[in-house]
Amino acid sequence: MIGIAVVGYGYWGPNLVRNFAETPGAQLLWVCDLKKDRLGAVQMRYPTVQITDDFDEVLRDPRVDAIAIATPVFAHYKLAMQAMMAGKHVFVEKPMASTSEEARRMVEEATRRGLILAVDHTFIHTGAVRKMREIIETGLGDVYYYDSVRVNLGLFQHDVSVVWDLAVHDLSIMDYVLPEKPVAVSATGMGHVAGEPENIAYLTLFFESKLIAHIHVNWLAPVKVRRTLIGGSNKMIVYDDLEPSEKIKVYDKGITLNGNAEQNGDKIYEMRVGYRTGDMFAPQLDMTEALGRELKQFVDCVANNKQPLADGHAGLRVVRILEAATQSLAQRGRVIELEQARLIA
Repeated sequence: MIGIAVVGYGYWGPNLVRNFAETPGAQLLWVCDLKKDRLGAVQMRYPTVQITDDFDEVLRDPRVDAIAIATPVFAHYKLAMQAMMAGKHVFVEKPMASTSEEARRMVEEATRRGLILAVDHTFIHTGAVRKMREIIETGLGDVYYYDSVRVNLGLFQHDVSVVWDLAVHDLSIMDYVLPEKPVAVSATGMGHVAGEPENIAYLTLFFESKLIAHIHVNWLAPVKVRRTLIGGSNKMIVYDDLEPSEKIKVYDKGITLNGNAEQNGDKIYEMRVGYRTGDMFAPQLDMTEALGRELKQFVDCVANNKQPLADGHAGLRVVRILEAATQSLAQRGRVIELEQARLIA
């Protein structure tokens, strides 16, 4: 059995506790939170689990093999480093750190100590996103674009902008499903509450190829929308996370280039564009709860020394994009090369 401790019992912590308590091969030993009133609820529901507001008490317990961190982002680095220095494997909420430098040090520490460092990119464990990756790899053709809208009314965060709160989901999905990684990012946005970070933002990501990605995130929308369009040379995907059953729809639609390019002096003969319209189908999806699948994988990785789908390197790539987007926001959309952003950080 892999001994587990969960640190942070606020918004996401209860989901981790519930799933770890039900994960085969895991033994939930501790829940730690600075707010003692939250811990009372843990003791009532899980009477065999120990509770504490002292993180050091968790670190001293030799039965604890791994620690799941579900605290505000600013605390991730310190807690994760303390855990790894104590020889504990780490599962950390996204984004994994406040800066790419912190994330890089976390990856290096895990590598140096031979520990598993997993980042909670929950969406890549959903049946819908896994199916998207399969379609992109086998039937979409050349990927042209990734276009996402992720908006709702609230919840306003005081410590991070809407980019770090909502766009991180799409960045983690893109990191998993797209065949290449972005090389630059441009971001524009605005904050409408005095003293608070941006509540609406638009990100554009550039790649070495002609692939382009656009992400719209907003805390001030009158409706909740979670929709992504992915276009390829052979097929196109619509992913609507709010759909109860048909979350993925694949369209046999696209363009065809007709005619031969003929040389006429120094001028190339125009190439005509045609349109192809075929069937739509909605593939059957695995509806297993993503977090349960993710934590089961984490426990297996700890037990068998395997790397998770979303390891520290994946978390670092996402944080680098978030950091570059923040630089771009401050400069009204200036394109930031990701390598340049890494050097600045």
